[in-house]
Amino acid sequence: MSRFFRARKVVFVAPLVAFAAVAAFALSSSRVAVAAAVAEPTLAASNCTYYSNAAHTTVVGRFGKDCCNNPVAWGSKTAFKVCGGCFPCTPPPP
Repeated sequence: MSRFFRARKVVFVAPLVAFAAVAAFALSSSRVAVAAAVAEPTLAASNCTYYSNAAHTTVVGRFGKDCCNNPVAWGSKTAFKVCGGCFPCTPPPP
């Protein structure tokens, strides 16, 4: 009778162990998804103003979206940039 209970225990415990392993893997991959989701807003909010020099005296370009979610893309991209926020909305041309 004790063999029957041991076999029964193996039959019922093995799927639980397998489920726990799959759940642990899913949790670790969801952390990667969370990290990607955390990184995504920085990509979405990558409204950057580009300057001609390190002193940021002359604006040479802007790329991203304004506060009304309209695309903004003009000028050139340089190594001297400040990113973040949204550009002020401008009315569309007539």
